Amino acid sequence: MKLGYKKIVVKVGSNVITQTNGLPDEARINHLVNQLAEIKKLGIEVILVSSGAVASGRSLIKVSEKQDAVTTRQLLASIGQVKLINTYSNFFAAHDIKCAQVLVTKEDFRDRAHYLNMKNCLQILLQHDVIPVVNENDVVSVTELMFTDNDELAGLIASMLNADALIILSNVNGIYNGDPKVEGSEVIQEIKGSVSNLASFIQTGKSQFGRGGMVTKSTMAQKVAKLGITVHIANGTADDVLTALLNDQLIHTRFVPEKTKSGKKKWIAHSETSATGIVQLNDGAKSVLTSGKATSLLPVGIIAIQSDFLKGDIIKIVDEKNNLIGLGIAEYGSDKAKERIGQKKQKPLVHYDYFYSAI
Repeated sequence: MKLGYKKIVVKVGSNVITQTNGLPDEARINHLVNQLAEIKKLGIEVILVSSGAVASGRSLIKVSEKQDAVTTRQLLASIGQVKLINTYSNFFAAHDIKCAQVLVTKEDFRDRAHYLNMKNCLQILLQHDVIPVVNENDVVSVTELMFTDNDELAGLIASMLNADALIILSNVNGIYNGDPKVEGSEVIQEIKGSVSNLASFIQTGKSQFGRGGMVTKSTMAQKVAKLGITVHIANGTADDVLTALLNDQLIHTRFVPEKTKSGKKKWIAHSETSATGIVQLNDGAKSVLTSGKATSLLPVGIIAIQSDFLKGDIIKIVDEKNNLIGLGIAEYGSDKAKERIGQKKQKPLVHYDYFYSAI
């Protein structure tokens, strides 16, 4: 395969493997499995992040209209997850490949110990030639505990496992420079850095069955590319999409990766929701910290501690207008930090090695 990847994360959206009537498209799932099997047999490690449990559940049981959305989702997901993993298992078995079910919640990423447990689990599966099939555990994930969507989960998994590439399969050919339905709109084939005006190009209408629209896909893709991982967004309903993409023969959107970040920084980058403290900096400290040079966060640039934290906690670092600058691991607690606000020649609150710039 031309692109030469050794490890890939493939995310399959519910809109790819669900028919228009809301039921699973088993022919499409089988076609994707055939491609993944072919890729795996070339010695490439494959991790699959797959939506579709709710659609699978819908094919097995009728739910009363009176049920609220959360309990309906829990019911359909818990029944459907069994069918979904069995579908994958049967199709992979035809190629003599084993797959494993890995169900996760946002809580599994909340601290370093949980994070490393998850990483070890996925690595031992890969070492034994098993394809992990990862999905959010919709049975226990409700509202505030949920990922934005499985794109966010796939980004976390790709970062965690130091994947070479993350391939997001949706039902469109990529990100367009206008409305995809309007003649003359074309796929943006390469995106570098943070493109702030990208959202204006993207239609905000979400797919009928998925939670994540193109705006969330592009935001997450930029974040993952910033960590040093190539991200591809392609049309999963097209035949042979994966083999064509990996042979560099497919029109789609590719996010160009920046310099690879350390494993710790990759974890910190995805930890905004588990951050406890908030530290506010003056504009001078902000410009130094985001200059791209290896600088730590010193108390001299701090103007306020907006919420408390302990040593070792992940903290949010914001500017004078409360915009997020980045995330970091606190070298000491907020009590000491408050005593040292604005002081020179003090120990850094966040060491450069444990700082992730969100800008």
